[in-house]
Amino acid sequence: MTGVFVGVLALAAWLILSPARGPLRRARSAFGLGGATGGGVRRGGRPVTTGRGGFGLARGRRRESTVSLTVVVQQLAALLKGGRSPSRLWDELWRLYVEQGSAGDDARQPRLSPGSAAALSAARGAALRGAPVADAIRSASSPSRPGAGGRESRIWAELAACFDIAAASGCPLADVLTRFAAQLEVEDDAEAARQTALAGPKATVALLTWLPLLGLGLGVCLGVDPLAMLLGTPFGMAALVAGIGLTAAGRIWSARLVRAAAGEAAS
Repeated sequence: MTGVFVGVLALAAWLILSPARGPLRRARSAFGLGGATGGGVRRGGRPVTTGRGGFGLARGRRRESTVSLTVVVQQLAALLKGGRSPSRLWDELWRLYVEQGSAGDDARQPRLSPGSAAALSAARGAALRGAPVADAIRSASSPSRPGAGGRESRIWAELAACFDIAAASGCPLADVLTRFAAQLEVEDDAEAARQTALAGPKATVALLTWLPLLGLGLGVCLGVDPLAMLLGTPFGMAALVAGIGLTAAGRIWSARLVRAAAGEAAS
């Protein structure tokens, strides 16, 4: 019995300390040990390290430095204020994030997600042809396209709306993009605050999940044989079954509370 318990403790330590990849990621998430899935959000829209790509789709095990779209919008506004023409504007961003990103092998090289890179390439092509950039962005980031959807797709659609508003009203596009970038920065700050607020409940869920195993380990260290009591007597078996059921129910309930809080805060 002691050998079995030691094996269980070793498995628990492996789940806690090992990097989350593949099936291990799903196992750790089920027990409240999963980290952020989409990369962190930093104040000011600075580049973040993430394992996601596209418009919210996983892109495998390689972790890359993905540029926040807040930075892209800020760069668009700065280039326009610097006197860049529309064609050169999109071409410079395309060379920075798409051409250099695809040619470089350094995972630390800041680059756009595949979905954002496709939207940027479409905008560059439309600008070079003299076609409306807003229509090209909408077509590339349409929710009907494979991999589209989520916050990135919404930001690209709002960026296209900024171009339409500037063209219809005559307002300087650089000013419109500056205000749009400020709005995105506020959203990034709110997301960072939300993740910070949820860090405590998530850690509590993980602690309460593993606390029974730690209690059994403490009993073994003190010379008591809790497994013999749990597995060798009817009352012990009843307590074990009830404990496992209550632990699983509490884990599921706590996880639902955390998800509900995150969803309400996001809305």
